[in-house]
Amino acid sequence: MHDGTGKKMAERPIRIAVDRAVLDGDLAIPAGARGLVVFVHGSGSSRFSSRNRFVAQHLQREGMATLLFDLLTRQEEESDNFTGRLRFDIELLAGRLAGVTQWALAQEEIGELPMGYFGASTGAAAALIAETRNPAAVRAIVSRGGRPDLAGQALSRVQAPTLLIVGGNDDQVVLLNEQAFHQLQAKKRMVIVPGATHLFEEPGTLEAAAQLAAKWFRQYLASEGGVV
Repeated sequence: MHDGTGKKMAERPIRIAVDRAVLDGDLAIPAGARGLVVFVHGSGSSRFSSRNRFVAQHLQREGMATLLFDLLTRQEEESDNFTGRLRFDIELLAGRLAGVTQWALAQEEIGELPMGYFGASTGAAAALIAETRNPAAVRAIVSRGGRPDLAGQALSRVQAPTLLIVGGNDDQVVLLNEQAFHQLQAKKRMVIVPGATHLFEEPGTLEAAAQLAAKWFRQYLASEGGVV
């Protein structure tokens, strides 16, 4: 695979042990990567989310390594399809992300890269909470159509610069993001993408979100020396 600039890019499936769970993921590392973005998918989704993969490919072309992983095991996903319980267990999801973060920090290829989180829907809340558990490891957070309000009291403890991207036609989520925005004490910005609904399915809206995310990560994940 290539990264869009003609450079060869290594991409491989990985398995990450977190507590008693083993999580599946996909790691892509462009040559000369300047940062690592860990994706945190939303409720009922997975590492195969077409929207997250679109953003990941955009970031890879910008020289960012990307890690997409499943927050739940296959068995948990099967159970959750019936109960819908685990997808809203934000503490569990944040714990899984914190474990994946520790795994990434221990990897020779990516452990020295500045790290950021990209969270969608409930994944945004998990990202914000996980950042408070290891603030020295996370330099930037981007939320797309997220539910940062579900991070609760952790919002005021977040230290990483945080960008909230919300669809202009996603009225209820706009209000929830505005409330969360006021609780954030870190560097922050909220951008409303005109014409976009919750899933950013309208033409050009997901690309706009990807461009906003790339700019944020370029600003805050400026690597002093990438990997080759």
